[in-house]
Amino acid sequence: MIRVGLVGYGMAGRVFHAPVISAVEGLELAAVVERHSRNAEAAYPGVTTYSSLEDMLKDETIQLVVVATPNTSHAALALQALAAGRHVVVDKPVGISVKEVEGLVAASGPGHFMIPFHNRRWDSDFQTLRKLLHEEKLGEVVYLESTFLRWRPLARGTWRDDGTDGGGILLDLGTHLADQAIQLFGMPAELSAEVLAERPGGRVNDSFNIRLYYPEKIVTLVANCFTALPRPRYTVRGTKGNYVKWGLDPQEDRLKEKGKVEGANWGVEPSSAWGTVAVDVEGSMITHPVQPIPGDYRLYYAGVRDAILGKSVAPVLAVDALNVARLLETAEISSREKRTIAIAWD
Repeated sequence: MIRVGLVGYGMAGRVFHAPVISAVEGLELAAVVERHSRNAEAAYPGVTTYSSLEDMLKDETIQLVVVATPNTSHAALALQALAAGRHVVVDKPVGISVKEVEGLVAASGPGHFMIPFHNRRWDSDFQTLRKLLHEEKLGEVVYLESTFLRWRPLARGTWRDDGTDGGGILLDLGTHLADQAIQLFGMPAELSAEVLAERPGGRVNDSFNIRLYYPEKIVTLVANCFTALPRPRYTVRGTKGNYVKWGLDPQEDRLKEKGKVEGANWGVEPSSAWGTVAVDVEGSMITHPVQPIPGDYRLYYAGVRDAILGKSVAPVLAVDALNVARLLETAEISSREKRTIAIAWD
């Protein structure tokens, strides 16, 4: 049994981490750092509450530390846990700059993993898209648009919106969209971007449109807070056909509602949310729904467990966070300087 200490019990810790950790065999949610409350104890009897990471690290039975605090503290807390010889899961973004992420990558190693929490690789929609592209049913992909859109015209007044470093939609949703694009197609040769604050009086970016240029295709990543009418989650154009997927993976909403992972149909989308493929077959366009692969965030934490036990590589590599940070930092420069930037990847 791997004993896990969770640092932070806000939305990230309460919704995305604690319930999923508790649902994975071989992991025990043993401790939580809450500076001013003891909320986790009510939901998870037997959990020990600490007021600081320093105090929690005194418990030498804690093998894995999960950092789920505001973005500006991710790197410092993760470095502290790594220096204490613990494995670390770090919520996205791992750091608020390339320099911070480089420091974490350098500090991690086989004896103390740093594993980025890029959990949306285990979304139903992304799992299904990756399988569809692997099967080459659409032929050669020439264009993919990936969106994460909201109607949120008013800032919520939290650190994400008040101008604090590390806030804004680019580091938040952009991390997921960039990571998914890199997983599908690798590193782009060039990119151009608009990263904007569209809400009146906005102190942080709340909209982005990033175009990733590959030799044979373009990938567009879009997120904003002013979308009232639905647009597809994915739009794919290929040499043999198209794919369109509406709606988001259901796991986040179910975790918010239930506070735990339960039910045989966890991560299963209703048929009304299935994507649609249209393929040219001998001059006739054949259209049909695509049954999705169920999403399951437990697979991420099962991969973390197996990496710690030496049974597999980590489910997300430390260098993956670095590549995402480089892409997003380049997008900010492109937007500021209003130019397309060639990317030289190591």
